[in-house]
Amino acid sequence: RTMALATVNLRALTSWVGIARLFAVVLSCLAFSLVASTGHFGGPYGTWCMFTWCFCFIVTLLVLLLELLELYPMLPLSWDDFTSAFSMLAALMVFTSSVVFPATFISSPCSSNQCARQAVATTASCLCFLAYAVEVSLTRAKPGDVSSFLSTVPGLLKVFEAYVACLIFSLLDMYNGKPGLMWCVAVYSICFIFTLLIIIFTIGRCLTYIPCPLEKMLVGYNFLALLMYLTATVLWPLYSFQGRSRPDPCGTNCWWNKHLGVTFLTIFNLIAYLVDLVYSTRMVFVRAP
Repeated sequence: RTMALATVNLRALTSWVGIARLFAVVLSCLAFSLVASTGHFGGPYGTWCMFTWCFCFIVTLLVLLLELLELYPMLPLSWDDFTSAFSMLAALMVFTSSVVFPATFISSPCSSNQCARQAVATTASCLCFLAYAVEVSLTRAKPGDVSSFLSTVPGLLKVFEAYVACLIFSLLDMYNGKPGLMWCVAVYSICFIFTLLIIIFTIGRCLTYIPCPLEKMLVGYNFLALLMYLTATVLWPLYSFQGRSRPDPCGTNCWWNKHLGVTFLTIFNLIAYLVDLVYSTRMVFVRAP
């Protein structure tokens, strides 16, 4: 019994990172519980929001338990990289849900009991996003510290780039038969696959098996991805909207809205790869004295 008590690490709950995770657990639980009590979360957007809150609640609670009982060293993965990548992913997912849920399910005027619970759930979701954002800020690697790649700015940007690519995939519609749009889809797919592999290999401690210098390989990859996304930024709106006006009416599943969303998300990822290239280049070629 004494040995079991000695392995409990209370700092996992009392540190600033632990407190942020506790807030995230409570707020995500509050969000999905309130929405579940309304029974009004059908459709793809409601399902996505419920999945996000439940997923973040379960994984964050598991992270807290593993750190509390100090069991995470037994896992065959880089724990710091995993927690950094997950906190960034959770922040992005909860932020998306905090925007999508009220836009889809809350109507004006909001006077019913159901609407009040949805509003409180939205508030809890926004606060949950802030909790994950605080965790990302607290665990981000300091300048010169590269012990955990996914906690550095390039590593966090890798998670952002992969997530934005997933959002793009969810909006793709009516691109067959147009070579320009098919090239853009190939760009999104290729960059997503390579970015996801970098994240998985980092968490799984497999980067040492790569037969070339990792840092220089990342610089080369970011440069190629930037060029590919630059072509997609030009070609996607050109082939999507040329000679085609916005339908009237244009509802939620309207192709025009989806293609416009892909256009903006492509620009976001273009900027992300540009910033990623700048930071990766500084990490490789600019050494601090």
